[in-house]
Amino acid sequence: MTISATLSNALSGLNVAARGAETVSQNVANALTPGYGRREIEVSARVVGTAGQGAQVTGIRRLADMVAIGDRRLAEALLADRSLRATALKRIEDAIGTPEAGASISARIADLERTLIEATSRPEAEARLSSAVDAARGLASALNAASRAVQDVRMDADAAIAASVERINSGLARIAELNGQIRSAIGAGHDASALMDQRQVEIDRLAADLPLREIDRGMGQVALYTAGGAALLDGVLPARFDFVPAGVITPDMTLASGALSGLMLNGRPAPMGEGSLLAGGALAAAFALRDTVAPSIQADLDALARDLAERFETLVPDATRGPGDPGLFTDAGGAVLAANETGLAGRLRVAAAVDPVQGGAAWRLRDGLGAAAPGPAGETRLLSGLAAALTAARAPASGSFAAGARGLSELAAEVASSVAARRLSADAEAGFAGARAQAMRQVELEGGVDTDRELQDLMAVERAYGANARVIKAVDEMIQLILGI
Repeated sequence: MTISATLSNALSGLNVAARGAETVSQNVANALTPGYGRREIEVSARVVGTAGQGAQVTGIRRLADMVAIGDRRLAEALLADRSLRATALKRIEDAIGTPEAGASISARIADLERTLIEATSRPEAEARLSSAVDAARGLASALNAASRAVQDVRMDADAAIAASVERINSGLARIAELNGQIRSAIGAGHDASALMDQRQVEIDRLAADLPLREIDRGMGQVALYTAGGAALLDGVLPARFDFVPAGVITPDMTLASGALSGLMLNGRPAPMGEGSLLAGGALAAAFALRDTVAPSIQADLDALARDLAERFETLVPDATRGPGDPGLFTDAGGAVLAANETGLAGRLRVAAAVDPVQGGAAWRLRDGLGAAAPGPAGETRLLSGLAAALTAARAPASGSFAAGARGLSELAAEVASSVAARRLSADAEAGFAGARAQAMRQVELEGGVDTDRELQDLMAVERAYGANARVIKAVDEMIQLILGI
C-alpha cells in the first residue's frame, strides 16, 4: 500500500468517526425530545476505481419501533375517549347530587316532604306553608340545574367536536406536506430524519382524537388509516372532515331531527357509533356524549320531573282546580303534557298561584290552587294529600327505569344511582386506559435513545478516531524521515 493510499484511508476513517460522534451527540441531546427517532450512521467501504480505499458514510438511518408507537397511539386514543366520558359524567353527577348532599335532587325531595308534614301539623302557620313553597321551588330549581348541566355537557361536546375536526384537518394537511418534503429530500440524497421527526409529532397530535394506524409506503412515505379502516391519508391528498357546530343546544335538538350536525368525511356521512370506522378516540366520545349519553340522562330527568308533576295532579284531590289545570308543579306555567316531556326537567316551575315570588299566596297549598280566598285555617286534607303523593307507590310512565311502582324518592335515587354507576364505570375504564397508555409509552422509550449505550458507542468512536489519528501521525513521521534522507 502506498503512503498516499494509507493517508487517504486514515482520513476517511477520521471522517467516519467524526460523523459517528456527531450522530451520538445528536442522539444524547434529543433523548427526551418527543417524536425523535434514534439515528445510526450507515458505513460502507469506499471504492476508487476498482480498489477499496477507506470507508465512507452512505447515509443516516432513523430507528423507530413503529409497532410500539402504533400501540401507544391506540392506547392514547382510548384514554382520551374514556377520560372525556368520565369527566362529563362527573359534572352531571355533581349537578344531580348524592342523597347526602344538601342541594341534591333527593335532598330537595326530602325537604319538600318534611315541610309538607310540618305544615300539615300546623296548617294555620303561614311560615310553615311558606317553607313548603320554598322547598317546592328548591326542588324545581334542582331539576332545572341538573337539566342545564346535561345540556352544558352536550354543548361542550359539540364544541370539542368542532375543535377536533379543525385539528384533524390541519394536521392531515401538514402530514401530507411533510410527506412531500421527505420524498423530495430522499430523492435529492439528503437526510430526511428531522422531517420524519416532525411528521411523527404531527401524527401523535392526532392520536387522541382518532385511533391511528401508520403504514410505510416506501421512500419515506406513510399512509394513515383509523383502527377501524377509514383512509385518512394514502397518497397526495388527505381526507377532509366537515362539521357545523350548533353553539346553543336544547334538549329537543338531536342528530336524527337534523337540528345537530353529523360528521362528514370527504363529503359523505361518517357514522360515529360503537364499532364505526372512526370509533375509539376523543372525537367519537364527544359524539357519544352529545347524541347518546347525555340525552339518555336528560330523558330520565324529564321522566322524574313528569312523575313529580303528575303525582300532584292525579293523586291530590283538589276541587278548586279546573279540568286540565296544572297541579303544584307546572311546565313553565302550563299543564304537563306527555307529548311535551322532552326537556321538562329544565322547564319545571312551581305553580304561580302558591308562589309569593310570582304573585301567589302560600295559603293555597292548604285551601286549593284555584281558591279565591283563604279557607278554614285548620284544614289539613290537601296538605296531607300533597305529602302522601310524594311517597305513594307509582309506576313511572317513561324513562329507562326498572318495572315496578315506587315513591318519588326511590325514583330520584335510581336516577342518581344510574349516573353514578356510569361515572364509576367510566372512571375504571379511564384508569385502565391510563395505565395501558403509560405502559406503552414506557415500551416506546425503552426502544428509543439509551444514553448508556450512546456513551459506549462514543467510546468506540473515540478509539477509532484515535487509531486513525495515529496512522496519520505515523505517515507524517515516515514522510519527514524520507525528506530528511
